[in-house]
Amino acid sequence: MLQNERRCNLMKKDRLIALTDAVIAIIMTILILELEKPTTPSLQAFWDLRQNFFAYFLSFFWLGSLWMALNTLWEKVERISPQIVWWNLYLLFFVSFMPYATGIVSSHFMNHTAQLFYGLIVVASTVANWFLHKVIDKPNMDQKELLEATAQYRKLLIPDLIIKGVGLILSLIVYPPIMMYSVLIAAFYILTLKTLSEKRVNN
Repeated sequence: MLQNERRCNLMKKDRLIALTDAVIAIIMTILILELEKPTTPSLQAFWDLRQNFFAYFLSFFWLGSLWMALNTLWEKVERISPQIVWWNLYLLFFVSFMPYATGIVSSHFMNHTAQLFYGLIVVASTVANWFLHKVIDKPNMDQKELLEATAQYRKLLIPDLIIKGVGLILSLIVYPPIMMYSVLIAAFYILTLKTLSEKRVNN
């Protein structure tokens, strides 16, 4: 009976992973389609699109880091609940706006509203990701390694959200691109802490 239940949960897990991987892969692919082409094939024309390339770079690697975090998480998950499925769908819903938001902010890089929209999508995705890592705990209470991993990741996301929130406010009252720069700063923050944490474990 228990073995059948585990098989059922494993199938659900595999299907959820497949859906998540497919959606994120499609979103990352669509990003390049939103990238504006130069009017002429010249260095100056490409330089004029530097803000577009920066927006593409930031969105692509932000999505890539999200996928890596989820991939690491799913390896430890044993059981999938309806709450996990729903929060995963909420996360994918907000993430699916990234090509659209990136296209808007690329064309209106210095616009407060464009940066606000981009920031709200990133913040909403991060909040959904936090709750996803929270609801994973309940059906997997016997998985000590998983519980430690989700707790640690949620701790990382709190300062991450604060950095993005401050960036969102400053982009409205000071300088619009601060929003995108705050996403970059938050990414470096998480990467640095993860690297330091891995070094402590290895030592």
